[in-house]
Amino acid sequence: MAGGLVKYRHLSRNSSARKALLRGLVTQLVQYEHIQTTYAKAKEAQRLAEKLITLAKRDNEPCRRSAQGILYTPHVLLPKLFGELRNRYITREGGYTRVVRTEPKNTYDQGESAILEFVDGPKDSRFMMTAKAIARDRLLGRQSTPLTLQNTKKVTQFRGAQDLEDLVQRFVALETSDSAVADDGHSVEAAQMAGEESAKVQKLAADVQTQKEEQPKR
Repeated sequence: MAGGLVKYRHLSRNSSARKALLRGLVTQLVQYEHIQTTYAKAKEAQRLAEKLITLAKRDNEPCRRSAQGILYTPHVLLPKLFGELRNRYITREGGYTRVVRTEPKNTYDQGESAILEFVDGPKDSRFMMTAKAIARDRLLGRQSTPLTLQNTKKVTQFRGAQDLEDLVQRFVALETSDSAVADDGHSVEAAQMAGEESAKVQKLAADVQTQKEEQPKR
């Protein structure tokens, strides 16, 4: 029926160009696990990426052929897909990817931008932001907010609490070292300013003494 509800975004492309675009995005996602594109492209590529992980979890010959037809470099990425990624999500029922809205990549292009990433991976943005929030709370000696506690529960549900604690310790050590460097920098700068001022005063006193000695005696 003409004028019906569209079930997917055309992305201003015909069928073959749209399919090629999504295959390219999903191939980059499997390779890097974290890509930035427009929000519309990210949402459409997310559907294909979820399907790809489902094929990897089934791990049979038809699924391998289907995955090979989606990826542009299957000889490189199939071992990762049916190895590392399959093992990571073998106990998860769904929700293998996440779309996070971000600022536009280009200042002159105000189109909606987003990040498409695999959850529980080395580049999981929510995992890193939660760890940084916990580290900041510890350094300030305050209790974590309910939102931070809720995010902590989410990011550790399948990944475990030890990875989060290790990252929190890294952020704490980094913040502490940065503060020490900043303090040392201020101390050195203050010492340099004090030395310069002292040299100016000594020079001024020497000039005054010289002028007194050069004045004729009455």
